[in-house]
Amino acid sequence: MASTINPSRVEEQPTRHEPHHGVWTDARRWGPWAGILAMAAVAGMITGHVAPLGPVTTAGALVVMATGAVLGLVGGRVARSVWVVIPLALVNVAAVEIARSDVLLPTTHDVRIDSMWGWLALVLGRGVPALLLMLPMVLGARVGARRRRAGTLVVGALTLGLAVVVALPAGTPPVRDADGDVVPGSIASLDTVLLGGDPHTVMVRAADPDAPVLLYLSGGPGQSDLALARALSEPWVDDVVFATFDQRGNGTSYAALLPTEEATLDRAVTDVIELTTYLRARFGEDKVILMGESWGTILGVLAVERRPDLFHAYLGSGQMVDVTETDRRIYRDLVAYADRTDDHAVAALTERIGEPPYADLPWANADVMLAYEHLYGPYTPSQGYRDRGAASGLDAFGIRGPEYRFVDKVDVLRGLFDTFSVMYPQLQGLDLRREVPRLEVPVFLLDGAAELDGRRDLALEWFATLDAPTKRLVTFEGAAHAVAFEQADAVDRLLADEVLPLVGER
Repeated sequence: MASTINPSRVEEQPTRHEPHHGVWTDARRWGPWAGILAMAAVAGMITGHVAPLGPVTTAGALVVMATGAVLGLVGGRVARSVWVVIPLALVNVAAVEIARSDVLLPTTHDVRIDSMWGWLALVLGRGVPALLLMLPMVLGARVGARRRRAGTLVVGALTLGLAVVVALPAGTPPVRDADGDVVPGSIASLDTVLLGGDPHTVMVRAADPDAPVLLYLSGGPGQSDLALARALSEPWVDDVVFATFDQRGNGTSYAALLPTEEATLDRAVTDVIELTTYLRARFGEDKVILMGESWGTILGVLAVERRPDLFHAYLGSGQMVDVTETDRRIYRDLVAYADRTDDHAVAALTERIGEPPYADLPWANADVMLAYEHLYGPYTPSQGYRDRGAASGLDAFGIRGPEYRFVDKVDVLRGLFDTFSVMYPQLQGLDLRREVPRLEVPVFLLDGAAELDGRRDLALEWFATLDAPTKRLVTFEGAAHAVAFEQADAVDRLLADEVLPLVGER
């Protein structure tokens, strides 16, 4: 007989659902997910507004790392998955990019993958910040998701190591005598000085703090010279208080590049004058000796013209006079070189970038500077220059120097892209032959016989017509553009024999 079921006696059984572990389809998780993604977006917007250049100081880098760790920890707990770092990072980075979209600098705005310079800018402006954010975020997510201890320990060790590297302090080595002993009473310091209200790093080195002060202005625009100048100016510190600084937008002072509308040529000259006033007060001097290198010679000449009462003398090394005309002459020399040697690579370069002033900043300038080597004739810098360079252990940009923290090392290279792109257009049309026909202090032009004709000819022309109380042309056969350093020992003798006697009346 068929059995029957009485519906009235059947108890209702609760419907059973198998637990669903997918983080994307479980409707109960959408609220928490929206919350953590919103948190990542808000953190990104704040970062983009407050620090549009990204982490440019040690404190800023550590804050980014802490932000990544917190986002990862919360996200890992909500999602129970380490993969949560992907949407968190994407949302955070997108928010940063949106918030800083009006900062039109090569390492923050442009994405150029058609050259090695574009890739380098991408790594500096976005790759390094991504590393600082993502590694702690992965650690936080692993902890939040309670992942296996071994992997978490490895990521934790890497994160801790990165934090230690970021936090390592900077410093400049002490001044030593010929025997390698620290000179008693000497100065070797990195100071922070406010110029135009913004912090700038000033390096001071001297065997005798009572010696006359020499302020050195590095090349560029955008070049930091703290480490290289320290190593290559070694002969001078016995005779002068050697001071130099990271100019606005350079290296340790990179953050002062913003707002870019305030990073002007006039502001750069004013920074030099304010620093000179600081050095005078600190060392009890009425005046200082001013030395410029390349772009620093433009700053030096304009500062001396504006405030001759602050300076004993001016020394120009790799003197620049008219940047636009120099670029044009060098460009034409490269075209002639390509025609003469049938160098197809150089010919293609000159055809691609076109005549100066270059519009594709700073990429065209970077490419053409690599081609300068074809125009230099053979020459041999002094043995002292070569020995000091080899003993320093520094690279071409000096970023291995102890004067830079981790973030500073990144900013040294970023300044070469970003500060150059801001300042270079402001130099177009400037011609010292026309605008600075007279300086009211003694002038020493350090002339490298092997210098590129496009720079040297203009410097000699300006110097020939320059009106000054006294002026001296000092030519070195074994030097090109970086005359002061390539012949530092001879320049030291020039300082002792001819420049410092001008200070003797102080």
